[in-house]
Amino acid sequence: MILQALYDYYQRKAADPDPARRLPAFGLEDKDIPFIVELTTEGKPLGIVDTRQIDGKKKVARRYLVPKGVKRSSGVAANLLWDTAEYVLGIDTRGKPERVAEQHSTFRQRIAELPESARQDAGIQALERFYANGGAAELVNDASWPEILEGNPVMTFRLHNDGDLVCQRPAVVAASRNDDDAGQANAVCLVTGEPAATERLHTVIKGVWGAQSSGATLVSFNLDAFASFNKEQGDNAPVSPFAAFAYTTALNHLLDRNSRQRFQVGDASTVFWAQKEDAEAESAFAAIFGEPGDPDARTELVRGLLSAVQSGQFDGGRGENRFYVLGLAPNAARISVRFWHAAPLHEIAQRIRQWFNDLKMVRSAKDPEYPSLFRLLAACAQQGKADNIPPNLGGDIMRAILAGSRFPASWLNAAVQRCRAEQNVTYLRAAAIKACLNRSRRSTDSSFVQEFSDMLDLENTNPAYRLGRLFAVLEKIQEEANPGLNATIRERYYGAASSTPVAVFTTLLRLKNHHLAKLVNRGRAVNFERLLGEILGGVADFPKHLNLPDQGRFSLGYYHQRQDFFSKPTVSDESTQGESK
Repeated sequence: MILQALYDYYQRKAADPDPARRLPAFGLEDKDIPFIVELTTEGKPLGIVDTRQIDGKKKVARRYLVPKGVKRSSGVAANLLWDTAEYVLGIDTRGKPERVAEQHSTFRQRIAELPESARQDAGIQALERFYANGGAAELVNDASWPEILEGNPVMTFRLHNDGDLVCQRPAVVAASRNDDDAGQANAVCLVTGEPAATERLHTVIKGVWGAQSSGATLVSFNLDAFASFNKEQGDNAPVSPFAAFAYTTALNHLLDRNSRQRFQVGDASTVFWAQKEDAEAESAFAAIFGEPGDPDARTELVRGLLSAVQSGQFDGGRGENRFYVLGLAPNAARISVRFWHAAPLHEIAQRIRQWFNDLKMVRSAKDPEYPSLFRLLAACAQQGKADNIPPNLGGDIMRAILAGSRFPASWLNAAVQRCRAEQNVTYLRAAAIKACLNRSRRSTDSSFVQEFSDMLDLENTNPAYRLGRLFAVLEKIQEEANPGLNATIRERYYGAASSTPVAVFTTLLRLKNHHLAKLVNRGRAVNFERLLGEILGGVADFPKHLNLPDQGRFSLGYYHQRQDFFSKPTVSDESTQGESK
């Protein structure tokens, strides 16, 4: 299913009328080429062209369509008409002259094996004259030569005043395609269902965060344990050369550093695309789950999408257009599929709307209305660092969002533990706890509507929730009784109060009497007494221990009550304050 969806995406993008968005044709690939040797038709080198441009703090090479590169590890294998300086020019950059000689010989051999139609091309003939006359020796005085000796960069050739590279000339491209098409049909392609030759080694996938910089494979069989019926390599899962080229080209395009259809979820590099062209949906998905560049623009985009879903204006064609989300994680020399979800676009939109409803929480003006998944994960990690996010957590949450299922218990545990460790229930942690508790209850009880609202719920009689409210009130009393206090009962008692209430609340209630006596505004003291009575009226006894879900409910009660204190005074508060004056 994954390979078929990527194959179909390649077919759509390869036929795009806009050349700038079109994917390479079969047998070609996009490649960064930093240096180009310019030749005359007689093979005389005119110099080395540096294609790089400054992008931020580094130089970025220009991309060119070139014949698809070979797959190699430690062996010697040359690309057609482009490669590293050792292959192209035969210069020794690492003190291995014998190996460089073999590399250069292999590079020239590939050129010599081109069919006669390609060898008659002016570019190929100029290149052969360049080698025959020892043209590489004439480049040593070029300004780029020291950098080439040091870095062994990728290079290729171009005729002077020609817009195409030598490897892009029509005769060469035709020859390279014929070479890729070679092979007899010996199996049925698992992607297309048609008889075809089998691709033995699939192209590596680049751009997966944490994987090898040279790339890793999605399909490979490098040990006997992975093989069946004495088959070797790609014969164990037959995919035709064209289908293999299509899915790897599509996936590398989606994972490209400039792609707008990728984002990071924990350790999972996530890509997404629509079955049919839908730029609006793809842009919205990137804004919802990716890290925003412009928070205000993202907020407006998400708000517009949710409004369209609610009003029925956004339905994705009612099942006619499917949406795909693929999460990939590094795994030694391979890439593992962390999650895969395919569903109609309107269903995905409803899932996203439910996601933000689950997260909805009373907040301050500086807190984001629609927090990104990365910020939610970081808020529950030690020191708020991405490196400390558990590897599988992001993928598990994304899977739950798209499937509408319960969130992993590890997310609730991480949020509660961060609240206890730092004695601070932040907006993002409270939102995560509410989402976990509500969705967990909803998935086990179909008649369940909502256990926790986004703001203070006076009707909620859950003991843990009420104890969280009680702790917030006791802290507020201490703060008003001692203005300018550097530390409150939260710094000393929050962890114990949220896990073993009976051990601390009797002490805190005794301290409360002392703090109330210090309040100058007696009307305010009366209000606090009434509020404490209302909260404690629903608490029969202080529990010895609160389990993980109850610790989450305690945190929500505390957060809701604290936020309620920062809202506008109630009528009863104002009237009481007036009576006390």
